[in-house]
Amino acid sequence: MQVLQVQLAVAADPAEVGRARRWVRAQVLALGADPDAAFTETLVLVVSELVTNAVVHTGRPAVLRLLWPPDAAPLRVEVVDASGVAPAPRHAAASATNGRGLELVELLCARWGWYPQGAGKLVWCEIERGTGDGGAAVCAAGALSA
Repeated sequence: MQVLQVQLAVAADPAEVGRARRWVRAQVLALGADPDAAFTETLVLVVSELVTNAVVHTGRPAVLRLLWPPDAAPLRVEVVDASGVAPAPRHAAASATNGRGLELVELLCARWGWYPQGAGKLVWCEIERGTGDGGAAVCAAGALSA
């Protein structure tokens, strides 16, 4: 099975989170998936949270990767950063304005994790496609096997 992999270098600037969201939407469109589907919204939210964590908590550049299998297998999102500090979900107070990123990732993704990579780490998650949302983001195998 061939998997299409695309990546985006993200600078150490919180404004890059918005650019990452726009880039993900463009990738969804390029692969012929529905940009308005529930899957797409989940993907954009998860990318936003992981890129925010990488940029805000490390203060260093990161790399965002999307791995698209040619079938209905889960889509994999990876964010590589230069910090060796393990990601840890927090349980934010109801009045807190932040601190829920990994909780959201845990709730929205089929699975997630991390592992050390060089001097930093790779945080990954997998998002199910086509699960009751009208087949959202189930791309034609021909578009992905290039």
